[in-house]
Amino acid sequence: MAGVESLLDNLVESLKRLPGVGVKSAQRMAFHLLQHDREGAQTLGLALQAAVANVGHCQRCHTFTEAPVCKTCLDSTRDMRLLCVVESPADQAALERTGSYRGLYFVLMGRISPLDGIGAQDIGLSPLIQRATDGSVDEVIIATNFTAEGEATAHVVSEVLKARGVNVTRLARGVPVGSELEYVDLGTIAYALSDRR
Repeated sequence: MAGVESLLDNLVESLKRLPGVGVKSAQRMAFHLLQHDREGAQTLGLALQAAVANVGHCQRCHTFTEAPVCKTCLDSTRDMRLLCVVESPADQAALERTGSYRGLYFVLMGRISPLDGIGAQDIGLSPLIQRATDGSVDEVIIATNFTAEGEATAHVVSEVLKARGVNVTRLARGVPVGSELEYVDLGTIAYALSDRR
């Protein structure tokens, strides 16, 4: 019986590794999979194993891909003069869903976070510099998140690239479409005023 408990505990602990998943949520998922969807649990396990074994990083932009170079980087209809720098593949996917950006990407796979011991050397700055200065890029758009770490990352990336003569812009920020000013936080209103056009 102890073996069953340890396997279940191991499953719960493994599920807790997911972002935003605590003990109760992990238990709920584990119990659901074991009680109601054992086939789904096997499918999930096999999919995770296959992804870990076969998904790597694109040689050009560092996003996740099964091939040496991702489909976006190989797409000849993309504007190769534009390079958008994002923190993660999830951020890249969010920009792609808008349908409004047709350039290329560079995925940092993280952000500068001194409290976590993550510096500029840990986020792929050297490959970004090589990519941004390869002669095909006219503009680098920094689209890191508007958190303290994202702002620090944007500042460092911007300064390093500008020092090499690269044209750098930052993703605009401001009042969300459809919102009423009285309900928008003061920081967002202040940025919207300073970044007005």
